[in-house]
Formats: sequence, structure tokens, C-alpha cells
Amino acid sequence: MSVITISRGSFSGGKLLAECLARNLGYRCIDRDVIVEKAAAAGVSQQELLDAILKPPTFLERLTHKKYLYLTLIQAALTEEVRTGRAVYHGNAGHLLLQGGPPVLRVRVIAPLEFRIKMAMARLHLSREEAIDYIERRDAERKKWTHYLYGVDWADPALYDLVINLEYLTIEDACTTISALVRHKPCHQFGPECQAALNDLALASQVKARLALEPSTHLLEFNVTARDGVVTIRGRVTSLELLPEIERVASSVPGVRQLMLDELLPVPQV
Repeated sequence: MSVITISRGSFSGGKLLAECLARNLGYRCIDRDVIVEKAAAAGVSQQELLDAILKPPTFLERLTHKKYLYLTLIQAALTEEVRTGRAVYHGNAGHLLLQGGPPVLRVRVIAPLEFRIKMAMARLHLSREEAIDYIERRDAERKKWTHYLYGVDWADPALYDLVINLEYLTIEDACTTISALVRHKPCHQFGPECQAALNDLALASQVKARLALEPSTHLLEFNVTARDGVVTIRGRVTSLELLPEIERVASSVPGVRQLMLDELLPVPQV
């Protein structure tokens, strides 16, 4: 399997499941903090990156460009981290950040509220009331975050290949079930086609990140795709005079063989 993503609410057992799967399958276990640290290497604040993926959008954030920048950097860091496959990622919307790449096994973990309360109380040293408030607040924030960015409900089972309910299953039961699925289903093997698709997604993400960081293009927002080194950039530009600069920046990313800028259009004048 190229990548397994684990989506979960706070204290639903997702981290424990990811660690178990990594041990059983010999995969790398990657969490949100690793990706944020890697993304912050571009020269932005780790705390602001965390805020961008943890906090729901506010009215002011809807009017700024930072959300685009931070998510672009996080996606680039995630795709680069998992591009060799054999990885389990547990963090915010990993399956959504990896859209457009190879098939990943998208797992959603749910657990009874009492399970989550006890875990939050033990881990964070909270009272029962504080634990309930914490869980409800974090769940609401994540729901707003995914709806704002992707227009989907993060709890929608249609977004996942497998939904695991820990009401009657243990972490070990769930780990054994998923491990068996990965080992015995040919569709989950990481073949050349999956590797090529993941390389394409990683390259497109790197180009998008480079454009987002370059002073001459950092205020613009692009949709970037790649296929076998051919990179297509779509979006709006403030002036067609920026096209040579966009070409220069994108071409500087290793792996870019050819650029397609045909669908870059000037911003309509009001």
C-alpha cells in the first residue's frame, strides 16, 4: 500500500492505531507535528502553521491569503514525506491533502464518547466536564475547517474506504483487520503506477509551494497539476507580464520537464 491515512476525532484512538499499523506492516508512522516542522523549514512560523490546520476559519481569515500559503506548504511537506510509500499518516485531513495522487487507504476511526472522555482526562489531566468541553470544541473546529476548505463534512463515511468503530473492537483488533486487508488485497500494493502518481502529486505540490513563497508570485493562488514532469498551472494573474516570472519560478523546481501556462488568465478589471 502506498499510504494509509487515519482520520479521527480527538482521543478516538487514531494515534494508537497508526502506531500499531506501522509496527505490523513495517511502515513509517507520520504525525501532524512532523509535517508542520517540515513545512516550517520554508521560513514560516510553526505556530501559525498549526493554527492554520487546527483552528476554524474566522471572518478575517477569509479575507487573507495566509490560509492558502500555509495549506500549500503543508501539502507539499506531506506529499514529499510519503512519496516513497509504506507510510501511515495520522493528522488533519490527510486523505484530502493527498487528493489527486494514487489511491490511499482512507481510514476513519470513531469511538464512544466515554472512551474519548477517559482518554482525554488521563492524557491532559482534565476533569470530566473539561474533557467533554475540549472534545466537543475540537470536533466542532475540525468540522468547520474541512467544510470551509473542501466543502465536505469530515464525518461523512463516503470520504473513507473503511470506518472503524472502537465501541466493541480493541485497537489491536482494528490493527489486525486493516493489516490483513493491506497484505492480501492487490489494489493496495504500491506498484509503479502508484509511485508515478505520487511523484506527480509531490512535484505539483512543490511547484505550488515555490510559487507561494516567491516574492513576485506569493500573492497569487494557483491550481497546479503534473504528469510525468509536465506541469500545468491554472489560475488568475494580476498581469500577463507575470507569465515569464511564473515560468522562471516553476522551472526551477527539480523534476519539471515542461510547463503549460495556457490557462493562466488575467484578473477581470472591475
